[in-house]
Amino acid sequence: MSEIALLKTLLDKDFYEAHKGIKCPDKIFTKNLRKIKQTLDHAMQTYDSSLSIVDLEALFYSDNKTLTTANMGQYREIFRKINNSRALNNEVADEVLSKMFQHCVGEEVANIGFSYANGTESTLEPLRRIIENYQDDFTPNLKMEFEDMSISTLLKANETETQWKFNIPTLTRKVEGVSGGHFIIVGARPNTGKTSFHASMIASPHGFASQGAKCVVLCNEESSHRVGARYLSAATTMTLDEIKSNTSKASMRYDKVNSNIKIKDATGKDLGWVEAVVKATKPDIVILDMGDKFAPRTSDKTDIYLRDAAIHARNIAKEYNCAVFWLSQLSAAAEGLATPDQSMLEGSKTGKAAEADLMILIGKNRVMEGNEMEDTERHLNIAKNKLQGGFHGRITCQLAGDIAQYTA
Repeated sequence: MSEIALLKTLLDKDFYEAHKGIKCPDKIFTKNLRKIKQTLDHAMQTYDSSLSIVDLEALFYSDNKTLTTANMGQYREIFRKINNSRALNNEVADEVLSKMFQHCVGEEVANIGFSYANGTESTLEPLRRIIENYQDDFTPNLKMEFEDMSISTLLKANETETQWKFNIPTLTRKVEGVSGGHFIIVGARPNTGKTSFHASMIASPHGFASQGAKCVVLCNEESSHRVGARYLSAATTMTLDEIKSNTSKASMRYDKVNSNIKIKDATGKDLGWVEAVVKATKPDIVILDMGDKFAPRTSDKTDIYLRDAAIHARNIAKEYNCAVFWLSQLSAAAEGLATPDQSMLEGSKTGKAAEADLMILIGKNRVMEGNEMEDTERHLNIAKNKLQGGFHGRITCQLAGDIAQYTA
């Protein structure tokens, strides 16, 4: 009965204004009362005065014209109870709200516990979010600090936007680099050079690792040792055969960057696990290879769950102040194209793309019949760019595949 009394109390305009939104969300009410609360919210946004129970009931039936006879009977009984109840004073109403939030939080925790028990949740992050979102009395945590928007702060922030510079001269001249908080999508067809691209970008001379960036590479496509071998070649500018024949020379070069590169096999892991890793290791650069495989299937529609995952990855970049690179396949439509476009992103033509600050799509020339020589030319297509200068277009470079290095 307490939630019925609370609903009647919310008919008072002043009380409603003091408790609207996140302070009294629909979710804390039981199912039938939730629908009435939604009508109440709409009415309070429309009218400037308090409502009577007669007003609310009339508006509710107007909003729900397809109710069955049985449902109409249920709601008439609910409105009768609301009419017969007494409005609460503010202190009692706040206590009732706290108890309703407590019940709601209890259900959320129980659902998470069930997910742990059946193995569908693998990190403590959902519990941490609940703890962060509520105060000790179970009401929402509304503490907020706004950003410093002084002239000096804004100028300094924009001066340091490029924290980590790309080491491919033809790319750097157009897109200088990335910083913490940036979300970057790198797309290509299979066997085009996606893994070599991030190995070169991080480990090769003048790459992110040599600039001092702490880099975490999470791979669920190739094994961590195969990816590691690419990084070893990129860092030493030596093929694996050359490394075997001169390990002392390779060690001298590799040791300069190795401590800033951490590679982990992440097969079967999701973005909740990724966030836990980022929170624990505090990297500057995060590589998700392949990004799509970290996406939990929150929907039957591929484009929707990939969009949701891209939003999560972007939030990780912002919350933990790291640059997140999301590696993605391109569809068969991009095969043999020097200039693929973002509509060729596999599984999500717009959802993932909408979240990106920078999108680099790697193309290569179509192999001509009778030409068996490996084409080393690669085209970095800047399909989206919200960073410095906003350059869009094609940048041509060379891939030395045997040492996993992109060069001008």
